[in-house]
Amino acid sequence: MKAAPTLAIRHVARAIVLDPHDRILLIAYASVHAKGPDGAPLRFWFMPGGGLEPGEDHVTACRRELGEEIGRTDAAIGPQVAACDGPFHLFRQPRDARERYFLVRLPDDRVDTSRLAETEDNPVLGTRWWPIAELRASSERVEPAGLADLAADLARGIIPARPHVLTWQRS
Repeated sequence: MKAAPTLAIRHVARAIVLDPHDRILLIAYASVHAKGPDGAPLRFWFMPGGGLEPGEDHVTACRRELGEEIGRTDAAIGPQVAACDGPFHLFRQPRDARERYFLVRLPDDRVDTSRLAETEDNPVLGTRWWPIAELRASSERVEPAGLADLAADLARGIIPARPHVLTWQRS
């Protein structure tokens, strides 16, 4: 019996971006590996962010990624509010992710995603400002599990004393 291949560890910083109307900004991707019930590539929603570059800390990486993906270089990076660690297989390059999530509140909903697709290794389907109640009621795949509930708390001003531990959705 063959052992499963060891996945590379990837340290990642992501932003839970809220606008003044307490909507959360998410990016839709098509998985190059997983298929939906209809056989088409699985669509999933994820926060802006990405891998740390050499010498970067998580806050610096989060700020850079927001500039690259949504054109916001002016965003104040708030506290780390969650983490999600473990194997993640929906992106082109499966990884053993070590993700850290930071609260970012924007003063408006202005984003520029013109450079988003060039920075990603999976097909980008679009972005959306989700009302949190709608996200919580949706049957769409959102990664990680528990993000909508955490976003609801953050929108109400409830900042966790320690970062929440989230998990990946089960396939």
